[in-house]
Amino acid sequence: MTSSLQIDFVSDVSCPWCAIGLGALEAALARVAPDVKAELHFQPFELNPGMAPEGQDIFEHLNQKYGSSREQQAQAREMIRQRGEAVGFVFGEGQRKRVWNTFDAHRLLHWAELESVERQRALKKALFKAYFTDGENPSDHDLLLRVAGEAGLDVARAREILSGDEYADAVRAREKLYTDAGIHSVPAIIINNQHLISGGQPVEVFERALRQIAGAQPSAVVTA
Repeated sequence: MTSSLQIDFVSDVSCPWCAIGLGALEAALARVAPDVKAELHFQPFELNPGMAPEGQDIFEHLNQKYGSSREQQAQAREMIRQRGEAVGFVFGEGQRKRVWNTFDAHRLLHWAELESVERQRALKKALFKAYFTDGENPSDHDLLLRVAGEAGLDVARAREILSGDEYADAVRAREKLYTDAGIHSVPAIIINNQHLISGGQPVEVFERALRQIAGAQPSAVVTA
């Protein structure tokens, strides 16, 4: 008998651990198929909601935020690169030089979900690749239109959305919903609206949790 799960993946397109977490979650879902099926929805979270349109140098940003040195940041990048490689995601060497505002990307993701969950996932993965693998600016409208097309979405409709403030209120409402629920770091993976897995966990952790929840076994919150 197949069990069906709803998964809400709360994340930002500029979060490296979110890219890793998605890769691990997808690998875990492949392992539990066909016994467990899941409908995956991407929910908005902004790591830097006040980021200026011009963005910020990434070393400067991380140094201000965490006090990290260049050496510490290089070590963290290498660990992230290795974790990404383990789940099939490529972090481009030296590509990510700036941190950008991601609100418009979230507006497009919200619209994409209304179109279909498959196209929303395709758009999310295209945005991760554009930023982390290719070093592109996820706030740039030309980039957003291109990846929308790659995800099978209507580019003319995407342009119309980006030219105004459509879905802005809806995105902010969803962001507030999750922060009010206690989500202050991402990725946060919420299964069936009641089980939380926090952080870019290994494939095995996701697989075990999916099997437990699908079998209606008690499940504890998993944190990084």
